[in-house]
Amino acid sequence: MTCKKGLVLEGGALRGLFTMGVLDTFLENSITFDGAVGVSAGVAFGCNYKSEQIGRAIRYNKRFNNDWHFKGWRSLITTGDLFGADFCYNRIPNELDPFDRESFKNNKMDFWAVATDCETGEPVYHKLSDGGDEDMLWIRASASMPLASRPVEIDNRKYLDGGLADSIPLEFMQKQGYDRNLVILTQPIDYVKSAYKTILTVPLKKMPNIARTVKDRHIMYNAQTAYVKSQKEKGNTFIICPPAPLNIGSLERNADEMQRVYDTGRKTAEDCLGEITSFFDRK
Repeated sequence: MTCKKGLVLEGGALRGLFTMGVLDTFLENSITFDGAVGVSAGVAFGCNYKSEQIGRAIRYNKRFNNDWHFKGWRSLITTGDLFGADFCYNRIPNELDPFDRESFKNNKMDFWAVATDCETGEPVYHKLSDGGDEDMLWIRASASMPLASRPVEIDNRKYLDGGLADSIPLEFMQKQGYDRNLVILTQPIDYVKSAYKTILTVPLKKMPNIARTVKDRHIMYNAQTAYVKSQKEKGNTFIICPPAPLNIGSLERNADEMQRVYDTGRKTAEDCLGEITSFFDRK
């Protein structure tokens, strides 16, 4: 019986360039999946895997890294978003470095974006359809970090970063019937998340369930990494992660540092291509 192959993409802002190094290597070696789920940068960058645009994510990040419309404190003060919403989700995909919506739509791989409902604090999983404006809205919602972004309103509900409520949605994919999954993490395998400082939840008092989710995120995250490792031990999950901390911040301006993180992903993927093929071919 053929296994149903799933792909799980953690977020992590510019650590997501590691993920794209892995995914571009997959594209070059014809490694495909039946379905994928992405969180935050995992879907914001990972959508280029479904559209089969090798190199696009690293290209536009390096090209626009010093443009305040793309990211930075001036963008936050001027627009309310650290990463400019119109620039990132309209001008870049529609004009400056076009997103291949036709290829995205024609690729049969299902792809979900995870966002966090601002009212409930719970994760919401939205299946992307055609890479159009509504999909871009969900991708933006998935990547909208609290305090650094405005909540994104879709159908009269507001959403923030999916990583708040489900950082590594392996269980979600298993519930969808994907019995063998590859998980790309953006932290080393032994990483343990610490609790946020309580003061960071104060500005979120108008969204008490989001504040609770932020406060407890480290508990959820560490439980999920433990679960991923337990599933690897059972033989149904393959993990790809950086060999050491990537040490890149969300507002990194050095294009060489971005390239370093991307190249680390490529090297990590290249080193285990044979293992991945054997993992999915195994009866």
